[in-house]
Amino acid sequence: MKKLTLTLITAALLTLGATSLPAQTAPKTVIHVVTVAWKADATPEQIKAALDGVQALPASFPGITHIWTKSIKVQNAQGAKVNKSHAFVMEFVDEAAFKAYTDSPAQKEWYKVYLPIREQSTTFDITN
Repeated sequence: MKKLTLTLITAALLTLGATSLPAQTAPKTVIHVVTVAWKADATPEQIKAALDGVQALPASFPGITHIWTKSIKVQNAQGAKVNKSHAFVMEFVDEAAFKAYTDSPAQKEWYKVYLPIREQSTTFDITN
């Protein structure tokens, strides 16, 4: 009887774990993925300031939860007219926070550093 009870409990726990796995791996946060090509005259110091500005955004906009700014591998399309050299990602707590960020004082302040040196960017905004 004890063995049967233990087996049933184990099966129930495994089933609960399996059903909660998609919820753990498919969050409702929004990630904002940006790839960037800088203007030819952008200095390393300006680029660093722009990326440091991304890192500072969660302090001025609470809806941003995580930031990534270190590109490990960059792949540009063969024959691309503009090659992108950097990428960054912002994670927002939800879609409402993502929408509220657009034209927010935090975005406008960061744009003062970022837009003057940005040649081109591509954005993907992703959620589940």
